[in-house]
Amino acid sequence: MAFDLGVSVGALALGAALLWFFLGKSSPLPDTRPDNPSSFEESPDLAEQQYDDLPKAELDQARLSISGMTCAACVMAIDKMLRTVPGIADSNVNLAVEQASVSFDPRLVTPAEIISAIESVGYGARVAGGLEESQEEEEEARRRDLRLLMLKFGVGAPLAVILFIGSSGDLFRWDPGPLANHYLQFGLTLPVQFWVGWQFLASSWKTARRRMADMNTLIAAGTLSAFLFSSVATFAEGALPEAVSGKVYFDTAAIIITLILLGRLLEARAKKKTSDAIRKLVGLQAQTAKVIRGGEEVEVPIAEVRVADQILVRPSEKVPVDGFIVSGTTSIDESMVTGESIPSDKGPGDRVIGATLNTVGAFKMEATRVGEETLLGRIALMVRDAQGSRASIQRLVDVVAGYFVPAVILVALVTFAVWTLAIPDAELNRSLAAAVAVLIIACPCALGLATPTSIMVGTGKGAEFGVLIRSAEALETAHRIDTIVFDKTGTLT
Repeated sequence: MAFDLGVSVGALALGAALLWFFLGKSSPLPDTRPDNPSSFEESPDLAEQQYDDLPKAELDQARLSISGMTCAACVMAIDKMLRTVPGIADSNVNLAVEQASVSFDPRLVTPAEIISAIESVGYGARVAGGLEESQEEEEEARRRDLRLLMLKFGVGAPLAVILFIGSSGDLFRWDPGPLANHYLQFGLTLPVQFWVGWQFLASSWKTARRRMADMNTLIAAGTLSAFLFSSVATFAEGALPEAVSGKVYFDTAAIIITLILLGRLLEARAKKKTSDAIRKLVGLQAQTAKVIRGGEEVEVPIAEVRVADQILVRPSEKVPVDGFIVSGTTSIDESMVTGESIPSDKGPGDRVIGATLNTVGAFKMEATRVGEETLLGRIALMVRDAQGSRASIQRLVDVVAGYFVPAVILVALVTFAVWTLAIPDAELNRSLAAAVAVLIIACPCALGLATPTSIMVGTGKGAEFGVLIRSAEALETAHRIDTIVFDKTGTLT
């Protein structure tokens, strides 16, 4: 009884210490501005006024790709950190697209310093490239992540199955033979705990250093508890009470890590599919253009077309970029932009839109907008921005998630104490199993992914059918629409 009481009091004391650790005032962010180390500390009001009163046009915009985010608590941690960086006027961190949009005063902070600040709380960051470049980089990064996740799952799943069979003697009333050996189970669990599940341990350590917690904290705490308890029971059996002597939970740690890794694998595949809309939009444009240079016709990649270039477009070819016709007459199918099924007649001086289809005549045009400045490029950028925006309900979820993880840890410790002290004849191993169950089941994966993933799917599917949604807030309030006004042809342009 004295042992149980001591364990329970210790668990509650640890819970109080963890709440103070995670919800107390965080340690100050290291100063990332070596040339101007004291201006903000000396006069915070002045510095705040410097960028709050700055015209929007004078604020720079940065789009950053963030790696290492796993749940809404990660979003909250990065948002909380960005609010402490002098010069940042506004920020929007999105878990589903793994990006952050930041408005900042270039006089007070640079993109490199913002990246350094994000890295200081345990997440990777880099400046996202142009639309097409960004899509290629994201695709390559997601392919790498998928390959690594599949490799780890391929290693973890067989080991978890073997450990389950070795621990199932009491469950199925049979003898698993040498697989029941605790030393063998320890050896099989080591690679699962510290290689397959290393990302959970590393991330939880990085966030703990900043007095923060995320989903990885719950996973690391739950699996390490089972692993360390089992290791003590294996190598120092005499250190535990007789009631729990010889009982191990190596299979629990291995199975939990493997199942959560499977969830990450499925989640990564889902994220890959949600980016298809932008990739399809970018893929609508022509891949090459016939440019007149030095009096000769030269076929160049679309990325090499410049404003004021003279371009030849023949029948059945796509218009490569936005511009106007210099010579020639034709009919152009613009249904992908206007919704009109009948091709429009065009002649000298008429505007043409990139990615539309030239149907009959050849013509020469002059480029006026290229790359992301074309109509198609701006549509793709608008869809990307809409996918990366946050609805008001999501902001509430992110705030809740910041306090959710420490609260779950406290509930798990209370569960452990109650099972140990208040449940008649409860064994320590059952108390541990109940606490680990709370930690694992409460992981806030869906809490952070449900809303942004819905926005990504909704805006992406809309774009595929020609419905462009400007932001998550517009999508969120669309359910209140009760009247839609169409023109006489039934198209909206």
